[in-house]
Amino acid sequence: MQVRSRHHLRSDAIDDLTASLADSLGVDIEGDTFELVELDGTAFDIVLVDGEKLVAYVDDEPFLTVEGANEYPPQRGLVTVDAGAIEFVSNGADVMRPGIVEVDDGITDGDLVAIAEETHDKVLAIGRAQTDSDDMVGESGKVVSSIHHVGDDLYEFSV
Repeated sequence: MQVRSRHHLRSDAIDDLTASLADSLGVDIEGDTFELVELDGTAFDIVLVDGEKLVAYVDDEPFLTVEGANEYPPQRGLVTVDAGAIEFVSNGADVMRPGIVEVDDGITDGDLVAIAEETHDKVLAIGRAQTDSDDMVGESGKVVSSIHHVGDDLYEFSV
């Protein structure tokens, strides 16, 4: 991944970003500086909040990165997996129904979600729901497509 451009966000863009994250995830991101880093070779652009990559734009939609979700734990949009799924999800695998132990109400097909492990509530990945929350728990089938996970290029990227 290469940096294409970098610039500080205007106050109205910061307000829009923080309001969007508050509405979708119930988190209040705070910081003195918000810097948009546009990247080549990836589907993401990232926002550095006080120098930390806490937010990514996925298809022009702001969402927390794995680091951001662990610093500002989401109150909504969370899918929790069991210990058996940790290794797979951490390596970028999609989330399958049998590994899910809890799902927040209100997730709809196509929503971005944070994927956490049940023991320590740490976020392992960010993904896109492939079904509504009331249909996520079950015997078989993929329900969340992984987009960003611990150890991937975005996670390892530094500016």
